[in-house]
Amino acid sequence: MDRKPWHGVLVATALPWNDDDTPNLDAFATHVAWLAANGCHGVTPNGSLGEYQVLTDAQRDAVVRTAVQAAPDDFVVMPGIAAYGAKQARRHAELAAEAGCPAVMLLPPNSYRARDVDVVEHYRIVAEAGVPIVAYNNPFDTKVDLVPRLLAQLYHEGLIVAVKEFSGDVRRFYELRELVPDLDVLAGSDDVVVELCLTGSPGWIAGYPNVFPASCVELFNAARARDLDKALPLYYALHSLLRWDSKTEFVQAIKLSMDLNPDAIDGGRCQPPRGPLSEADAAVIREATEKAMAAGLR
Repeated sequence: MDRKPWHGVLVATALPWNDDDTPNLDAFATHVAWLAANGCHGVTPNGSLGEYQVLTDAQRDAVVRTAVQAAPDDFVVMPGIAAYGAKQARRHAELAAEAGCPAVMLLPPNSYRARDVDVVEHYRIVAEAGVPIVAYNNPFDTKVDLVPRLLAQLYHEGLIVAVKEFSGDVRRFYELRELVPDLDVLAGSDDVVVELCLTGSPGWIAGYPNVFPASCVELFNAARARDLDKALPLYYALHSLLRWDSKTEFVQAIKLSMDLNPDAIDGGRCQPPRGPLSEADAAVIREATEKAMAAGLR
């Protein structure tokens, strides 16, 4: 593999459920294979979009192993390993390494508003597993902001190799380039992917490729090549959906779009406490998804 494992389009996969509220691993395996066949470079299971918070350890392990088994050669499985405790997260990292995953993605502590010293210790403990760590900055959900100087500290200590940047503030890319130019800053919010790729971001950990993988890969490649004549029409066509990736209802929105695309697996329902979309939000998602399909997005 010429590229680093966290480069390219890695899909933060949604997880389908059986009627008995267990993960539908057969459907999930089909989904992973479909994403690979449509040009995506890898998947990141057991993230927020995969509803990891409601999974048991055994279920999380099974999701990772299913993804690895379904993945063709050179297709990356980089699971999320977030947990309330650092030792639990390290255990998920160790399982990922045993399963053959070349990297993992890790949130900072998310059970309380951690101090900088706690954040660094959290990553130190998990790094003991020996697998490369992509940090995940999501200050909205964790209430911990991995600001540039803190990311620089984590990188210089050898604790992380990259960051999924979900703050939505594209200005951070430039500050990070100044503080730690070798840190890979990955697009983490779907609705700023072009802005970050134009500045040099080598990867996109993405939500809406669950629905339109080929078009999202085409968008990423065009933005990376700075081909705006190709990238901007795709971005305009997708953006009304991409912005849902940054909303509270992002899991329900993406799963509804999956349901509407006959080429995708059924996204289905979410696990509680996530309830169904309001009728108004569902109508917006339905209209935008149908418009995108009518425009030939796939």
